[in-house]
Amino acid sequence: MSSPAPAARGPAVGVGAVVVHEGRVLLIRRGKRPLEGRWVIPGGTVEWGEALEAAVAREVLEETSVVVEAREVVAVFDRIERDAGSVDYHYVIIDYRCEYVRGTPVAGSDAAGAAFVALDELDRYDVPPKALEVIAKVVGPLSPLRRDPPRR
Repeated sequence: MSSPAPAARGPAVGVGAVVVHEGRVLLIRRGKRPLEGRWVIPGGTVEWGEALEAAVAREVLEETSVVVEAREVVAVFDRIERDAGSVDYHYVIIDYRCEYVRGTPVAGSDAAGAAFVALDELDRYDVPPKALEVIAKVVGPLSPLRRDPPRR
């Protein structure tokens, strides 16, 4: 008996990783849609048959060359983008606090950049509010950020 095929229509499941090491948070600069050019926590789509914790570790490794271990879930939310009334994409995203194991950030996969960023320097990066909110759930309140951060 074969396994059922994934649903042809429905939200994709995504995972993200908040990795803090030596007072710095791991970020990637998105190289494609959604959020192309913006700095976000690393992550991506769960593959068919893949466990969530394995998916987040794989995505971080592919995007940054950093090895992590998934710990607890820190956020679950929808990201729905509409174009002219129809849904362009729909993700259900599960973000984890991950423990740094080893590695130096190097952009890979669909990342245009990768870096450990000091928490007090996040205002110098174009980090979306939702990503800042998720990071704050792990590290505590962040200092006030500029309203219009410059793009890097």
